[in-house]
Amino acid sequence: MIDRRRFLEGLGTTALTAAALFTIASPQSFGLGQIGFIGRAEAQTVDMVELMAPGALPDQVLGKADAPVTIVEYASMTCGHCAHFHETTYPVLKEKYIDTGKVKFILREFPLDIVAKAAFMLARCAGDGKYYPMVDTLFETQKNWAFNNNPAQALLAIAKQGGMSEEQFNTCLNDQKLAGEVDQVAQRGAKEFGIDSTPTFFINGKKISGAMTPEELDKELAPLLNAN
Repeated sequence: MIDRRRFLEGLGTTALTAAALFTIASPQSFGLGQIGFIGRAEAQTVDMVELMAPGALPDQVLGKADAPVTIVEYASMTCGHCAHFHETTYPVLKEKYIDTGKVKFILREFPLDIVAKAAFMLARCAGDGKYYPMVDTLFETQKNWAFNNNPAQALLAIAKQGGMSEEQFNTCLNDQKLAGEVDQVAQRGAKEFGIDSTPTFFINGKKISGAMTPEELDKELAPLLNAN
């Protein structure tokens, strides 16, 4: 079984005590200030070429490559508003827009605490075609692991359900390179695109902060799709 020391060591450069890790506090306890994110003033739109430029980790893309609309979401796996979006609006987004070739969707890592970082690492380690199924499971079960007194045990149980062995789980969370790359994705989001909260969306470059309802999503997408 993975112990607290190894779990902490496997999560990269963020300096936190084991007590802080295993007593889950508010995101601010581990958040942007401690990790050193310094965002520029919030912009209403960003250049799509800059937004889609390759980052530290390859984008996990859902939908047709040539879809007329691209949605990029920056999320934290322990963010309640992110989980609510993925439980309520995301199924509509996927069925109505992604699966029909109208929208290309990309989720990018913006962990607000070390447990969220661990969850993203597990999603990256899940294997080909399993990133989004793991993300879906983690959001659906967020209350069971994100606010658990022993998140390592809870995450291990979820990883095993996804076909990951305990050895693979340990190896994943001790991957210093991956930990650093997750940090870099988030740092880029803060510094280049002004991300300072989750969820934050870019719809063809237009920045929208906060979880959208299905109706709000429809309202944002309608003029973009009608123009094509």
